[in-house]
Amino acid sequence: MTSAELGGQEAYRISRVIGNNFVCIIDPDGREVILRGLGIGFKKQSGDLVPACKVEKIYDLRDPEKSSRLMELLGDVPAEFLDVSTEIIEEAKRMTGRRLSENIYITLTDHICFAVERLRTGTAYSNQLLWEITNFYPTEFAMGIQALDIIERRLGYRLSKDEAGFIALHIVNAEIDGRMADMVRITELISRIVAEVQAYYGVALDDQSLDYGRFITHLKFLGQRITQGQYAQDNDSEFQSMIVRRYRYDYQCAERIRDDLAQAFSIRLPPEEMTFLTIHLHRLAMNMGISDKEE
Repeated sequence: MTSAELGGQEAYRISRVIGNNFVCIIDPDGREVILRGLGIGFKKQSGDLVPACKVEKIYDLRDPEKSSRLMELLGDVPAEFLDVSTEIIEEAKRMTGRRLSENIYITLTDHICFAVERLRTGTAYSNQLLWEITNFYPTEFAMGIQALDIIERRLGYRLSKDEAGFIALHIVNAEIDGRMADMVRITELISRIVAEVQAYYGVALDDQSLDYGRFITHLKFLGQRITQGQYAQDNDSEFQSMIVRRYRYDYQCAERIRDDLAQAFSIRLPPEEMTFLTIHLHRLAMNMGISDKEE
């Protein structure tokens, strides 16, 4: 949100003071908006005015619950952590070209604050999913590496590559607007499917290829549908039967994946998801040079 969208006023009336550098105002639509500026909340109270020229950043979280959580967080962490996460988020939007959930302002700020604290106390975590993150989400991981530079430049602490992986997961999670626990599960799910595909076709997937990237994207959103219990809907049984007949070899791979997910995660893929998975597997197989398996 820009100052123009707030009505282009010369000053804003404070509805609530969060801290020395953060205040809340009521926007023209009657929603509470957070303003950031050096000292704009110092010795201020509700009803006081803040000059527009002193406002450095406007945080407009349209979900009231998320807005409340961000305000609570700002009462516990230094303002510069939100500034750092905001710079990372804006750069991530530019790099990925995707919309990110507003919730990332809360989760990433909180994560960076605790990551720095762990570094200072010598209790840094290792990232058990670092290989998967690096290979499945290369763009987001590259942003995670860049985030380490931003954190070092702004805060003076150099976090590890493990933390770049965690930051990448926050970005991926914001892309699908899910929960972090779900994102970890989705990454584990993708890892099992990729391993099953490589074992079935007997080839190593080229993680630099466009088709691999498309396949991983499909699996990411498949994982999202699984965690949310909202599967693809397509009642065209004739189309499903045609895919099974035409791509029998690839469908058998999908069956192996379905059975593995059922055993490992108690997940049962419906026919619609099996159809779309088979189509993606066949496209991948064609580009691996084994399209002769098609019947």
